[in-house]
Amino acid sequence: MAVDNEHDPYDLTGRTALITGASRGIGRAIAEELASHGCAVALAARTADTVQQAAEAIEQSGGRAVAIAADVTEDGASERLVTETVSMLGGLDILINNAGGNSFSVPVASMRLSGWSKTMALNVDATVALIQQALPHLASSSYGVIVNVGSVAGLRGAPMMSHYGAAKAAIASLTRSVALEAAHQGVRVNSLVPGWIETDLTDFLRVDEGTESSVLSRVPLGRWGRSEEIAHAALFLASDASSFMTGQELIVDGGLSAMP
Repeated sequence: MAVDNEHDPYDLTGRTALITGASRGIGRAIAEELASHGCAVALAARTADTVQQAAEAIEQSGGRAVAIAADVTEDGASERLVTETVSMLGGLDILINNAGGNSFSVPVASMRLSGWSKTMALNVDATVALIQQALPHLASSSYGVIVNVGSVAGLRGAPMMSHYGAAKAAIASLTRSVALEAAHQGVRVNSLVPGWIETDLTDFLRVDEGTESSVLSRVPLGRWGRSEEIAHAALFLASDASSFMTGQELIVDGGLSAMP
C-alpha cells in the first residue's frame, strides 16, 4: 500500500468501517473515534434501540453512521452485516471485531462444555465468520484493515476464566495467521489488547472497595483504563499511522501484562 506522507496519517476521510459490539463501552468509543476522523461507520450490536442511539449521536456530531441490529453468533449474521454495510456505506475498508465477552466464572473442573462452546461462539467463531465475509471487500480496498479486539486474559493464566482466556488467546493466534495469509492482498491484520477498562462489563469488580483495590493493585498505573484510551489505539491500528504494522498485538493495559 502506497503511503502519502503529505496527508494526516490519522485521516480516514472516504473510508468505511464496520464495528461490532458498538452500542456501548469500547465498541461505541471506537466508532466515535473513527467517525471523528472522517470515517463512515456501521455500528452493529444486538439491541436495536441502543445501537440506533449510538449511531444517531455520531450523526448529530457531524459524522456519518448507520446502525445494524444483529447477534453475531446467529447463522447468517456475518454475511448480513457485511452486505448491509457495503450497501449502506458504499464499501468496506476497515473491520473492527469488538463483539465478545464473558458471562461467567468457574473452575475448569466444574465448567459445563455448553458454557465453553457459547464463549467460543461469541469470541472466536463470530470473528472468523466476519473475517471470511469481509476479506473480499477489504482486499479490493486500497486500505484494507482488520482489528481484532482481544484481552489481557489471553496473554497469561486466567483462573476461573479459562474459557475466556483461551478464546482471547485464540484471537491472538488467529490474528497472526490471517495477517500472513492476507498480506499479499494488501490487508493488514492486528489485535488490540485492552486491560481492565472502566465499562459496564467490569461493574461487578467495583461493587466493593476491597474487590476494586485487589484488581487495581495489579495495575502499575494504579487505575482503570478508559474506553477512549482504547479507541485512540484502535484509530492508530485502523489508520495509515500503522501502515507498516501487521500480525501484531497492541497491548493497552496500564502495565498489567508486564507484572511478574
